Amino acid sequence: MGIMQGRTAIITGGGKAKSIGYGIATAYAKEGANLVLTGRNMQKLLDAKEELERLYGIRVLALQADVTPANESEDRVNEVVKTAADTFGRIDVLINNAQASASGILLSMQTKDHFDLGIYSGLYATFYYMRACYPYLKQSQGSVINFASGAGLFGNAGQCSYAAAKEGIRGLSRVAATEWGKDSINVNVVCPLAMTSQLENFKASYPEAYEKNLKAIPMGRFGDPEADIGRVCVLLGSRDFKYMSGETITLEGGMGLRP
Repeated sequence: MGIMQGRTAIITGGGKAKSIGYGIATAYAKEGANLVLTGRNMQKLLDAKEELERLYGIRVLALQADVTPANESEDRVNEVVKTAADTFGRIDVLINNAQASASGILLSMQTKDHFDLGIYSGLYATFYYMRACYPYLKQSQGSVINFASGAGLFGNAGQCSYAAAKEGIRGLSRVAATEWGKDSINVNVVCPLAMTSQLENFKASYPEAYEKNLKAIPMGRFGDPEADIGRVCVLLGSRDFKYMSGETITLEGGMGLRP
């Protein structure tokens, strides 16, 4: 029996692809958790549902959701959370992984639409899901795992809206950790650097920057979405985890955890 048996995790951006979200979903599925996967592409969500249910005998709820400046985005998040709770009877872990951005565009060339894409898909989505999940997480004494990035920590060029969203998520998470600690809700932030399809595209477009990032990692590799990032998220969502709520965890290939 896995350590997440009988528990329910919501993972945003969890569609089947070479992505952090699907790596996390796989790690949770292997530990017996029922999953609620959200994303923009319904086919990727259905592919993830089929594979995870077939391989690991869990239940997966696939729900299309996309947070944009549109007024109905918040309503859609509320619907997703209510459907998850109605289906599984509980919510134990919320993992805010989804994020879109107009990367590669310098600050001086960014439009409001570019900036809105990063802020709404990341910061607003995280805020909406956290607020909607709070009553259920309070009841289950659950966990929130949010995703920030080295783009914000180190000021990566061409990623202004992405970095702004991720730094906003770090601040939001620290406030939640302070306010929700009395409710026994654990809140943490992961700043990953993992080999994904997006990173492969980055390698093709910016080979020199890719090699520079790779050389900065002592073990010479990027993190694996399941084995590294996913397993850390299982640890953060487990009942026995004693790490200080509200801390930032930086996960880079082969480097483990660094508070």
